[in-house]
Amino acid sequence: MLDNRFRRLYFTLRLNTHMAKHRVSPDRLSTTFAALADPTRRAILASLISGQVSVNELAAPFKMSLPAISKHLKVLERAGLIARGREAQWRPCRLEASPLKEVAEWADRYRRFWDESFDRLDEYLHELQKKEKKHGRKKKYFR
Repeated sequence: MLDNRFRRLYFTLRLNTHMAKHRVSPDRLSTTFAALADPTRRAILASLISGQVSVNELAAPFKMSLPAISKHLKVLERAGLIARGREAQWRPCRLEASPLKEVAEWADRYRRFWDESFDRLDEYLHELQKKEKKHGRKKKYFR
C-alpha cells in the first residue's frame, strides 16, 4: 500500500518537474475548469456578465483584501475568462466567454448521454406500469 502511494507521488513529482522544465501547459479545458472550481472566481464572473467592472467594484462584495482579489483575477485571466484593461486610474475587467463556450460544448456531449439514459428509464417504467395493469396488481417501487 505504501509502495503504491510512493510510486504515485514519485510519478506526480516527475511529471510536474517535466512540465515545468519543458514549459508544457495543461490543456485549455483543464485550465478553465480549474479557474471555475473556486466559488469566489465564479462570483467574479457573474459580476462581469453585465459589462466592464473595476477591480475595486469586483472586490466590494467580498471580505478579502485587494491583493487576494487580484490573485483570483490573475487565475481568471490566465484561463482566458477575463480581460483586464487600463484607462488612467481605472482598471476595468471584462468577461471573455469563449472558454465557457468550450466547457458548454464539452458538457453537452454528456447531457445527450443522460437524456438518452432517462428516456430508456422512462420507457422501462412505462412497461412496468403496463404489466401491473395487465396483472391487476400494484407494486410500490418507491416509498
